[in-house]
Amino acid sequence: MSRRPVIVTIAPTGGFLTPDRHPHVPVTPEAIAADVARCAEAGASMAALHARTADGAATCDPEVYRATNALVRGRCDVVVNNSTGGGVTGAMRRETEAGPVVDEEMRLSALASGADTFTLDTITSYVDGPDGEVLMGTSRRLARALAEGIAKAGATPEWEVFNHANLLVDLPALADLDSAPHVVNLVLNQHQLFQNALPYSPAVLRGLIAALPPGAVFATTVCGPDPTPALADTLLLGGHVRVGIEDSPFATDGRPRTNLEQVHDAVELVRAHGCEPATPEQARELLGIGS
Repeated sequence: MSRRPVIVTIAPTGGFLTPDRHPHVPVTPEAIAADVARCAEAGASMAALHARTADGAATCDPEVYRATNALVRGRCDVVVNNSTGGGVTGAMRRETEAGPVVDEEMRLSALASGADTFTLDTITSYVDGPDGEVLMGTSRRLARALAEGIAKAGATPEWEVFNHANLLVDLPALADLDSAPHVVNLVLNQHQLFQNALPYSPAVLRGLIAALPPGAVFATTVCGPDPTPALADTLLLGGHVRVGIEDSPFATDGRPRTNLEQVHDAVELVRAHGCEPATPEQARELLGIGS
């Protein structure tokens, strides 16, 4: 009997950590591409990428993204996912009279980067960033502009879901701009950083899965030092998994973890559950995107 192919996504960088806080986080396009290539060799078939400027600050600059994407594609065949959330530092942060916010135009600019998929975050949340709280406001207008931009780019949205409203309200309101199967990333244990995000529990995960649109392809991102129980739960429920420094930078004993060791652990977990890491070709077929 054939083993179910499971997409292992590597999220190598994120929008927060810098090398002075974590010795293994890659921030330059060259370092990100090298790390992703090692992870692809170990079994990852999708890469969730954030862009950084030369000083390590977060950005959605499409030129930086394009340089990173090109280097990644030159070294391996993973599905390339670019964030439209970006982060809360550098050019992503805009000061207003009401306080700092994540810049909308910067978020929209990511859509010119030529990724296979783009995150579509519809959450409005105060994010506890390196320099205090920053408002990531995603109005219905901005959510539609992001969805329209992804469709215009010929790419697939990856719906990043932090709570039930993202699934039950936001996705249906924008579903006319996305064709099935909807690609959904359930983000759990970000509640310490993102207001309105949910902690993992078996009940929470099952409730979110029950709210998925029919035929959705879902993965789970579990932040924190020990994502294994939630990822195992996800595999039992037919989902895919995401790991990496963005989500789990440190082990339970405080040791900085590498992206490669996290992919090795994820692949071992996938196989222990009777599945097999998907190849990039299988990942594209599962996600309904072209090669």
